[in-house]
Amino acid sequence: QVHLVESGGGTVQPGRSLRLSCEVSGNIGSLDVWGWHRQAPGKERELVAASNSGGRTHYADSVKDRFTISRDNDKNSIYLQMNDLKPEDTAVYFCNIYHTLSGGPQRSTWGQGTQVTVSS
Repeated sequence: QVHLVESGGGTVQPGRSLRLSCEVSGNIGSLDVWGWHRQAPGKERELVAASNSGGRTHYADSVKDRFTISRDNDKNSIYLQMNDLKPEDTAVYFCNIYHTLSGGPQRSTWGQGTQVTVSS
């Protein structure tokens, strides 16, 4: 069974940085797409950043030039570097992957989320 565990959240002042980590465990087969979403209180979950095996990367307009998604195959981990954080970045951040076992359908797996609070 595949599990994603996020870490690195916390409370920071505006303008500071945080790095979120997502550790992937289990037999995922091929990793097709990986990304980070967030959900603020009273709002719908939204895509923050995503990348795929073809090398394409997408960022929400609100985080372009501030956030960077990356991956470390050796550590089976996905990261989100967040710089120049703003109060509107406050949300629960979720890691998500799409993966395919040989001969099987593509599956989506989510982490449990990590809270990021930006406040002075």
